[in-house]
Amino acid sequence: EMEEINDELPETDVVLVIGASDTVNSDAEDDPGSAIAGMPVIRVWEAGNVCVLKRSMGSVGYAGCDNPVFYNENTDMLLGD
Repeated sequence: EMEEINDELPETDVVLVIGASDTVNSDAEDDPGSAIAGMPVIRVWEAGNVCVLKRSMGSVGYAGCDNPVFYNENTDMLLGD
């Protein structure tokens, strides 16, 4: 389950995110005005490094929210089909 892995993420070297946005969006916890505020998420941003595979930066998640995790210093993006 999502909540079970969160305790291990601060000690995780690398997280690979494939095609997810809302379920790894820190705004769910950090922005009470966000459309996804309060939604359970996987706190990938707490890992040492985050590698995100995504089609483009132009698309947002199902909720229509941009994801600040994609702009973090510890995040690398691999874009394309």
